[in-house]
Amino acid sequence: MQNAASIQNAAAASLKAKILFAFAGIYLIWGTTYLAIALSIRTLPPFASGAIRFLIAAGLMWAWLRWREEHPFEGIDMKRAALCGVLLTGFGNGLVVWAQQGVPSGIAALLVAAIPIFILAIEYLFFAGRLPGPRAALGMAIATAGVVVIVTHSRSLSGAAQPIYIAAILAAVMSWSFGTLLQRQARVPSHRIVAFTCVQIFFGALLQLSLAMLHREWRMLDLPHVSVTSAFALLYLIVFGSIVALTCYSWLLTQVAPQKVATYALVNPVVALLLGAAVLGEKITAVAVVAALAVLLGIGLVLFPSWRPLPKARPQEAIDAS
Repeated sequence: MQNAASIQNAAAASLKAKILFAFAGIYLIWGTTYLAIALSIRTLPPFASGAIRFLIAAGLMWAWLRWREEHPFEGIDMKRAALCGVLLTGFGNGLVVWAQQGVPSGIAALLVAAIPIFILAIEYLFFAGRLPGPRAALGMAIATAGVVVIVTHSRSLSGAAQPIYIAAILAAVMSWSFGTLLQRQARVPSHRIVAFTCVQIFFGALLQLSLAMLHREWRMLDLPHVSVTSAFALLYLIVFGSIVALTCYSWLLTQVAPQKVATYALVNPVVALLLGAAVLGEKITAVAVVAALAVLLGIGLVLFPSWRPLPKARPQEAIDAS
């Protein structure tokens, strides 16, 4: 009995450590990716850089999976994984990268932070059909007001940003929200998360490759003139932004309540705003601060509609995940 209890305690401690590491990954890494994107597209075309990033990331993940087992994608719903990849790493990431040509990294992160609001609305309209509670509805209204302020003051916040860039980010948020809900329904076993993520990344790369070709970006890709800064930023996005953080995100969706995972939306814009101001000299105006507070307050109300603590993982879950 003592041995069984010790094994359960060790498994629970191991699971808790993995969860903390995964949260650190999506909190910190995804907050820094907006800066890395801004640096990478200085000398790299946006969709081309995304295609290169995700093709290399998918190749590295496939090599690692193939080294571990002969049939790494066995049991994976390839159609759903491909669709999630198109929505998440394809349109969801690609349009944000493209839009950062004309929108500061901090403002882009703030708009992307509204994803939980979109998820709640889309889930009600197309999936669960449940009306949000009063607290969540209030949060949606406050966060939406913050987004409206950002959109209507986009020129004062980001200089000469064209409306198409703001529209692209909102379309990316919509795509990412749909992709998140579809992935949540996939019920991927925890030991297949890396394989599922690899397939996602690959199909997202194919979509961005297609967009780069349609946009004729390969004519603008001049490898000898790619700066060292852009190259290192792209390398950071490949290893940390794609492989590490996206795997953490996919795995967390199988381990903890979705509202806990979505708390990255409260942290990422703060990190991005501070880094954008410190490194890129992006201005943080009073309007930006008010809009940011409205968005973050609204998201907080949506993510935490009540003060009841979330249920903890059962010991059996800890054993299964170890």
